[in-house]
Amino acid sequence: MTESPPAPATRRDVPAPPPAPIRVLVVEDDPVAADAHALYVSRMPGFIVVGVAHSRGDATQILKRTPVDLLLLDLYLPDGHGLQLVRSLRSAGHTADVVAVTSARDLAVVREGVSLGVVQYVLKPFTFATLRDRLARYAEFRAAAGEASGQEEVDRALAVLRTPQPVALPKGLAADTLHAITQALRTAGAEGLSAGAAATAVGISRITARRYLEHLVDTGRATRAPRYGQVGRPELHYRWATP
Repeated sequence: MTESPPAPATRRDVPAPPPAPIRVLVVEDDPVAADAHALYVSRMPGFIVVGVAHSRGDATQILKRTPVDLLLLDLYLPDGHGLQLVRSLRSAGHTADVVAVTSARDLAVVREGVSLGVVQYVLKPFTFATLRDRLARYAEFRAAAGEASGQEEVDRALAVLRTPQPVALPKGLAADTLHAITQALRTAGAEGLSAGAAATAVGISRITARRYLEHLVDTGRATRAPRYGQVGRPELHYRWATP
């Protein structure tokens, strides 16, 4: 009697391997800021910091020997503008994406950056939540694969990258008043403003001005310190955070 061949072993589904982490090079001339940016990136699942450079030259050397997917790039470097680094990378055929981390608000620079492959801009000073949102959206955009079914799907993929959700203000704060307080504080420069001076500049009450100033401190955009003058309780002075 001929024996039946053994039944083939049932093949279990093998889980797909996790995607490779996105390799990030932090380029920032300020060592304290560079360490902070690297820490922020390391807290993001799916991202890994492969190097920290404090100049354009340092970044170029790291890029020659280390695979990099994304540059977290300060635009003002001691040995040249950050976009000069991006131009040289593109000329050499390097396709790494770029997130610009900068205090520059010149829209001409923004347009030039977009043409060179800058996929996001993060204005200094910023919080971890802000960078987390940009990196999460970049990772989602990068993970998209396959062929789009039509224009709508292409638009949706680009929208993920380009339109971060606005940060909701705490209850009772208005965007226009926050903008006015911000402008007054930035104009004051290193001298800074007290809550009373900010209130006078904007035309609101001192208590209201202080709420907005404290919000700027809480979000990392301003600092506060007591100022000792006349006898009595010291007055808090607020300054726009130095980029």
